[in-house]
Amino acid sequence: MADKVEFELVSPEKLLISQPVRMVVVPGADGYFGVLPGHAPMIVTVKPGVIDVYAEDMNAVTGRVFVAGGFAEVTDTRCTVLAEEAVDVAALDRAAVEKQVADLSEDLAEAKGEFERKTLETRLAVAQAKLAAVGGVH
Repeated sequence: MADKVEFELVSPEKLLISQPVRMVVVPGADGYFGVLPGHAPMIVTVKPGVIDVYAEDMNAVTGRVFVAGGFAEVTDTRCTVLAEEAVDVAALDRAAVEKQVADLSEDLAEAKGEFERKTLETRLAVAQAKLAAVGGVH
């Protein structure tokens, strides 16, 4: 197993993925980073984006999962992502995500207080990242 890293993706609801993989690419707060066996230990904030999983072949993505943010812990043998929300990219409905972006944009334009505005900005950023994940523009 020295040629693989154990990848776990956990959402608040359940353990979504637990498998050995060749590589996993995670959307870190400072940019995307790849995890291979022997990676330096670190704990990083995960931003909204897509995790690409390379299970067997380093040239073929075998899984794409949208995460709305969270944390990742990396060791030389393991990558664990604790996600605020996680959904398979294939399960995202583009029309529904486009509507969500439009609705949140309208709500943001009408926001009355700083707290409401910040909350809506965060939710809009997640929705825009989802739209980017399904190939839309934002």
